[in-house]
Amino acid sequence: MGEFCDVPISVSEQEGRPVRFTWRGRMYTVRRVVDYWVTLRSDWDPATHEQPPGRVHWRVEAGSDTSRGIYELRHEKPSGQWHVARVRC
Repeated sequence: MGEFCDVPISVSEQEGRPVRFTWRGRMYTVRRVVDYWVTLRSDWDPATHEQPPGRVHWRVEAGSDTSRGIYELRHEKPSGQWHVARVRC
């Protein structure tokens, strides 16, 4: 899909969906959600009977009216941390 980044970012959410994020000192507005999926972390051990540590992935089109790109954002459910996982500009 593009460049692999895995960089922590700050995200503003609305009802659990990303609406804006800040990356490399610039604010991006999410224009549309292209795709959405959930995965489990590979280090999860079902024998612990803990809730699976899910990752929520959002592929979004974001940017300004004149400059847009496709960004894959990843939300780590246990920690609440967001990352830019991949970028296609």
